[in-house]
Amino acid sequence: MREITYADAIREALSEEMRADPRVFMLGEDIGIYGGAFGVTKGMVQEFGEERVRDTPLSEHVITGAAAGAALTGMRPIVEIMFSDFLTIALEQLANQAAKSHYQFGGQASVPMVLRTAGGSGTGAAEQHSQSLEAWVCHVPGLKVVIPSTPADAKGLLKSAIRDPNPVVFIEQKLLYRQKGPVAEQDVEIPLGVADVKRAGRDLSIITWGRMVPRCLEAAGKLAGEGIDAEVIDVRTLVPLDKTRIIESVKNTGRAMVVHEACQTAGYGAEIAAVIADSEAFFHLDAPIRRVAGLDVPIPYNPQLEAAVVPTLDKIMEAARDLVR
Repeated sequence: MREITYADAIREALSEEMRADPRVFMLGEDIGIYGGAFGVTKGMVQEFGEERVRDTPLSEHVITGAAAGAALTGMRPIVEIMFSDFLTIALEQLANQAAKSHYQFGGQASVPMVLRTAGGSGTGAAEQHSQSLEAWVCHVPGLKVVIPSTPADAKGLLKSAIRDPNPVVFIEQKLLYRQKGPVAEQDVEIPLGVADVKRAGRDLSIITWGRMVPRCLEAAGKLAGEGIDAEVIDVRTLVPLDKTRIIESVKNTGRAMVVHEACQTAGYGAEIAAVIADSEAFFHLDAPIRRVAGLDVPIPYNPQLEAAVVPTLDKIMEAARDLVR
């Protein structure tokens, strides 16, 4: 199977869906001639034209509101917000309009829109362009939230998001854009709400998403050399969450650790820990549920400090050892 980058996989999904459905169009800042802040939409304006790849003013509030309105009238807009930090500006239209319209109209209207945005640290973009704010949007009823970790998942999940009748927040990890992986050339749609066991194990369940998935897989590989067999579950979709697969894994291993880049306080890891504690998996636990998460601080510009405030390989491995031993 061919290998392409995470960014190329996203571009393929966008292009294929736009070719297949004339209702699909894109809007965002610098997505046309410039090709997007991270080059994901490079070449798309040449194929689809400026009507369907629309460069917009610098106003996330207006971009998101325009998309919600277009979706209500039968279009399938895809918004690109350069950095997930700018969700703070888009939230009024996203949380109070797009997420609420289906309910407000008694199920007679739907808002089939996707909001793509780049999240996470590691690029030296500092405190206003490096945050992981997925917990904010997970807290809004009516929104679905996706964070893929591989090129294949990015393509398959984005296709599902575009075809979904509900608003979907699709968070792409900046440090994964250039990572390569096998991606099928066929039209493969990965359903939302289905987690993936990236590595099977019997001693410990590591539940994670986004760029922490490859880091946890690396940790699991090293832990195997120490006799610790860790299972790594990539939730892929935070909302809806595949609770069944998480619960079954923890029942089998007896230990659970949630790893995420976002700040620990009120992070989505707490929700997953609560899901485990509220289920029959609780009675199978041999140790308390552990969270390994980002520190409750702004993301520093200094590269050494930036690397230190999110879960490192050493932190993940040490937490796993503590749980097992």
